[in-house]
Amino acid sequence: MDKTALHKLLFDVAGGSLTPQEAAEKLKTLPYDDIGFAKLDTHRSLRVGRGEVVFGIGKTPDQVAAILKKLTAETSLVIATKVGPEYYEAAKAQVPEGLEYYADARLLVFSRTEDKEAVSPASVAVVCAGTADIPIAEEAAVTSLLYGAPADRYYDVGVAGIHRLLDNVEAIRKAKAVVVVAGMEGALASVVGGLVDVPVFAVPTSIGYGASLGGFSALLTMLNSCSLGVSVVNIDNGFGAGYLASLVTGRNEVLSEKDKNG
Repeated sequence: MDKTALHKLLFDVAGGSLTPQEAAEKLKTLPYDDIGFAKLDTHRSLRVGRGEVVFGIGKTPDQVAAILKKLTAETSLVIATKVGPEYYEAAKAQVPEGLEYYADARLLVFSRTEDKEAVSPASVAVVCAGTADIPIAEEAAVTSLLYGAPADRYYDVGVAGIHRLLDNVEAIRKAKAVVVVAGMEGALASVVGGLVDVPVFAVPTSIGYGASLGGFSALLTMLNSCSLGVSVVNIDNGFGAGYLASLVTGRNEVLSEKDKNG
């Protein structure tokens, strides 16, 4: 249950279409639903303002579909991360309406049309070092958008050709939060952190040669940044960075199809 569902329940009681006893029956359910292989936190939106998110790695397409079927009955926005198109195909059989798959970001999203609101101007800048980092950058950008904070994208502006970044600095500085996505040595986050006066959320990616250790080298570089205002999420966690960026901007709306598609 999310805030929209709770408000509707209370209005139904106030309007007389639902008795207090019936409402109590709806509210006394456990704050999670046990579907055997997963225990779904259906009251998370009431506690923190946003519903549970499904991490796709390690789950089968059928498991993700079953989770989505249950969660979509309880909340207005449901996101499954790190999933391929086969998860979308499986989910469509369980949730025939309101699903959208973002291939570049590997996000499977359900949003309920009647609960969507208007979009704000772009308030987040998503900056990535190289073309190979774009999937994680897209995960961050789309996540931020879904939570009401549209992002401007600045891709392939890594430090090996720093003039590409400097050409975009003035535009990046207009954002209320910046997500920086980089693999290899991960130096881009420190450079950006020294050029802007807003929070920077650094995302190390697993892109790089053997000594990058699957993103661990970039993670250590970002953690050891001497630029103030740089915080670091885990390797390849574009979702987490986009989530944080949207929180910093103060946005928490679910967007319309028109807004999401530009």
